[in-house]
Amino acid sequence: MKIVTFKQGNIAAGSMASAVNLQALPPPTTKRWLARRKAAVVAAVNGGVLTVSDACRRYGLSPEEFAEWERHYEAEGLKGLRAGVRLRNPDYPMN
Repeated sequence: MKIVTFKQGNIAAGSMASAVNLQALPPPTTKRWLARRKAAVVAAVNGGVLTVSDACRRYGLSPEEFAEWERHYEAEGLKGLRAGVRLRNPDYPMN
């Protein structure tokens, strides 16, 4: 079983991290995507638990949508994955 971690907020992975494995991922039927759920999927892909194709197929995502999650996560951690941040701030970088 492969375990990977994801960062919370702007804190680097490892200090305040949560373990991600296939069993700990959100269920394939997930409809409400909280930031922590998105981060778990991104961490699973980055850690080799899932491929991008597997994640997109499992969760009904387009490759572009997953790439956006990954971009925002890399830029700002969990904060960047919160939908409200982008919706309330018109100057938020979208790419």
